[in-house]
Amino acid sequence: MTSPAPARRRDAARTRQLLLDAARVRFAQDGYAATTVRDIADDAGVNVALISRYFRSKEGLFEACLTTAVDEMRRAAGSATLAEVPRRIAEQAAGIDSDGIPRQLVLLLRSSGDTRADEIRIGILRSYAENLAGLAGWTEGDDKLLLRAQIAIAASLGIAMLRSKTPLEPLASATEQDLLGPLSDLISAVVRSDA
Repeated sequence: MTSPAPARRRDAARTRQLLLDAARVRFAQDGYAATTVRDIADDAGVNVALISRYFRSKEGLFEACLTTAVDEMRRAAGSATLAEVPRRIAEQAAGIDSDGIPRQLVLLLRSSGDTRADEIRIGILRSYAENLAGLAGWTEGDDKLLLRAQIAIAASLGIAMLRSKTPLEPLASATEQDLLGPLSDLISAVVRSDA
């Protein structure tokens, strides 16, 4: 007589992370509207009901993906000074997944087709621009400096997208070190309080 197999212990943190990882890939690759919770659960190898348990809904999972991506980017950025920003951007742009996609950055760019999800994404981008402008001395109401910061962020995100989606050389194969000089020039030229 064989004894029954031991009950598998649930690992909530691991399951949650599996769902986040699978969702980040799907949302970045297929977009919000084309991604189903069934796709994500299948990719994660878990029951689809666990999405509701851990994230309430597809929107909640998307928000968690964005929040996690931003948290990881903030940890990488730390408390950067304006002079350190180009290096941090170069790290993010060069820090792509094994399949060549900078998923954290792509999540911030892809329109979701869902109003609430897009509001979350736009809020995060706005926050980044305000933080960058703040490093250059921005104060509330200084739309000129905020616009400059938004342009620098748009250029940085464009770099990440071109690197991941096109064979445009030498950009596509540029290393973090290769990107640092041009990004330093870009940030110092665009994000200045005296311009």
